[in-house]
Amino acid sequence: MASQDWLDKDFYATLGVAKDASAADIKKAYRKLARQYHPDANQGDDAAEQRFKEITEANTVLSDPEQRQEYDQLRAMGSGARFSGAGPGAQQGGFEDIFSGLFGQAGGGRQAGFGDIFGGFGGGGPGGFQQRPTKGANIKGAVTISFAESIRGTTTQAATSYGAVNEVRIPAGVKDGQTVRAKGKGQQGTGGRGDLMVKVSVKSHPVFERDENNIRLKVPVSFDEAVLGTTIEVPTLDSAVKIGVPAGSSSGRVLRLRGRGVKTAKQTGDLLVELVIEVPEELSDEAKAAVEAYQTATQDFDPRAELAQKARL
Repeated sequence: MASQDWLDKDFYATLGVAKDASAADIKKAYRKLARQYHPDANQGDDAAEQRFKEITEANTVLSDPEQRQEYDQLRAMGSGARFSGAGPGAQQGGFEDIFSGLFGQAGGGRQAGFGDIFGGFGGGGPGGFQQRPTKGANIKGAVTISFAESIRGTTTQAATSYGAVNEVRIPAGVKDGQTVRAKGKGQQGTGGRGDLMVKVSVKSHPVFERDENNIRLKVPVSFDEAVLGTTIEVPTLDSAVKIGVPAGSSSGRVLRLRGRGVKTAKQTGDLLVELVIEVPEELSDEAKAAVEAYQTATQDFDPRAELAQKARL
């Protein structure tokens, strides 16, 4: 939206670029200056904050093709009117006086102002030259947290693309690779600050593994525990709990502890306990004899009886 004070501002000079600079050149110049004068990197420096606002305003206009075109037209016409050489005694007028000779009278003798010439830019005030406040751009940040912090939530420091560090609140249940929005911690604009978009990386855990909102855990059990059944103690995200292992359990069987998974605002997952049968590498003579006796007693049991049939194409 065109602004009445654009004629008095050289946005190209503010960003240090030529008037025919490409969009890429403008973007590059803005990023360089924004990093230098960003308020987060210049705490308490009012001059730097004012400079940042000027840079942001210049970029807002020049990075938008339509606003840049309007700005260039206004600057060109305003410059031409100033140096057109009015005769002695000529009365200096406002914008409508300058352009009335070029565009004539508009409807019923009314002089055409800028709002008539360009279709009315801002609306609202006389002549339509009020600029709407623009919210600052979002910026990106990143943070790495532990598995436990991702489950419980935490407050930590996130590094941004401008080199500044911001304190952000990471909600409970955040996933690896998820982006968290910290409102009002982005770039400063004429209508307020944008947001900080923080990408969260979660470190892996030596025991627990996340599966959506469920937590998976592999728990070793002995051969006799799996065969005869037992009660074992397993760790959870909060504390250790006891769980029953049914008799005749095979390796890979999954037992579910409801409500012991990830808790979010919308859902609570479960803890999935996968049994892994562990056998000793060495047996005493007595233990070996007992296993051989078991083998003899269960010789009619074939764990692979249906394997060949299932494998047929």
